[in-house]
Amino acid sequence: MPQCEMCGAEQASLTTTKVEGAELELCSSCTDFGTEVRDESTSSGGSKYSTSSDTGTSSSSSSASSSSSSSGQSTRPRDMFDDMDEIATDYDERIRAARESSGLSQEELADQLNEKASLIRKLERGDTLPTDDVQRKLERALDISLVEGESVDDADWDSGDAGTMTLGDVVKRKD
Repeated sequence: MPQCEMCGAEQASLTTTKVEGAELELCSSCTDFGTEVRDESTSSGGSKYSTSSDTGTSSSSSSASSSSSSSGQSTRPRDMFDDMDEIATDYDERIRAARESSGLSQEELADQLNEKASLIRKLERGDTLPTDDVQRKLERALDISLVEGESVDDADWDSGDAGTMTLGDVVKRKD
């Protein structure tokens, strides 16, 4: 019998519900925490989410196969963070080294970028992250890249055994 992914209760039928952006298979008492997801596909008359009692099949494996066929190689839906570049962890050292190799002082670089010298000092100390605008200015002026390579592998998102734990296994209730 399938388990509710929120409370762990075993129910004969579960409803696919979107809670805080995640689609979960929930029992009738937990569906109030989100919005019911309706299927648009009528491929085999059933849901694209598995609610079978087989321990070998999980809801994420069947949804991953259907999403990968529609969006190419991705095993998870794309979101706004996929289009964002990740700032390198050593951005402060890159800025300082490039500025020094160009023979510029912090004040001269700030004047060139039309920014405050205190901002350059904070960036080189690693106290603050550059905004997108400042990042572009620095990359152009110093001919460097402040972006890391690929940020997250899709394999990190796919546990492969998503059917064994529920939110109820992790959350501690205050009674």
